[in-house]
Amino acid sequence: MRILHVTNTMSNRGNGIVNVAVDLAIVQKRAGHTVGFMAGSGGYEEMLRSEGIIVLPLDQSSRRPLGLLNATLSARHLLRTFRPDIVHAHMQTGLYLCLPWTRMYRIGLVGHLHNVHDKSAKWMGLADRLITVSAAVAADMQRRGVPAKKIRVVLNRNVQSPRQPPLDTIEPAVLAHPAIVSIAGINYRKGIGELLQAFNAVAAEFPTANLYLAGEGTERELFEGQASRSPLRDRIHFVGFHENPQSLMLASDVFVLASRRDSCPLVLGEARLAGCAIIASDVDGIPEALDGGTAGLLVPPQSPALLAEAILTLLRDDALRLAWKQRASSGLERFLVGQMVSETMDLYNELLEKGSRGRSSSASIASLSPE
Repeated sequence: MRILHVTNTMSNRGNGIVNVAVDLAIVQKRAGHTVGFMAGSGGYEEMLRSEGIIVLPLDQSSRRPLGLLNATLSARHLLRTFRPDIVHAHMQTGLYLCLPWTRMYRIGLVGHLHNVHDKSAKWMGLADRLITVSAAVAADMQRRGVPAKKIRVVLNRNVQSPRQPPLDTIEPAVLAHPAIVSIAGINYRKGIGELLQAFNAVAAEFPTANLYLAGEGTERELFEGQASRSPLRDRIHFVGFHENPQSLMLASDVFVLASRRDSCPLVLGEARLAGCAIIASDVDGIPEALDGGTAGLLVPPQSPALLAEAILTLLRDDALRLAWKQRASSGLERFLVGQMVSETMDLYNELLEKGSRGRSSSASIASLSPE
């Protein structure tokens, strides 16, 4: 099969959407498919090329009418050159750029909805099939008017990701303990404000506790400023983007993800693999990533007092914390990246077999030949 993944960028700096697309592309290529990756530039380009994936550069950065027109025409040229059976669009811009040409050339178009919090997310339902990364996101899309028959749930899975080194080759980071670690975008949606509030209560009971916040984000300066004015400023660490985030996880006493909204965060799979004692918000697809709460403690979003109490509960009881670490590590076979790829390939085959935009005729193949 000829598969073309489309993202805005090939960034390797913590973009979960790109990470999923790269995992899919590499495993599909290793299985013998012809795989292309159409995107703007970024750090994954060398890895993709080394795996034999055909990289098709497409600058999608301009939002001006002329820039969008040029990107649309460039997408048409690249589609005609690559001649995919399936176009798999992971972001809205790429889907819009490819939509008219997949219709014209009868190519199967799969949308992959990673961010349910976007107000315009329902327009991903314009694709022939829509992958949602959790059942919660699928239900949300149905409420917004996307037909259930279009939707397929494929959980984000990244255990045995080809992007990541084996866990036993990673050295734990050197942290001060007790160490509370969060790896997320530094913004309001990821609950950074609530986590900082919760840490005030934690630090009052545990005077040696430290909070480590790894990641970048649009509100990082704001939160750094807030922390710098706190009497706890020497115990709150903004460590930025981390190439091997699992080194922080391996050294953590408690891992926290305090998101206000989150479709199905990849970081929870990484934290489970690292054997973390996990606390996360009971929202969107997070419970599905934590087996309904059996692999991590769930707390209501935007509830700093309850979040602080959950952290304190684990820090006070070493045996309980160890038990939650063991729970996180069990049942990981259903989060293997190969399972995600298998379910995605099933969707492709379903789409092609039904001929719903599938390139099934010699005429449509000819129409895709480069001029």
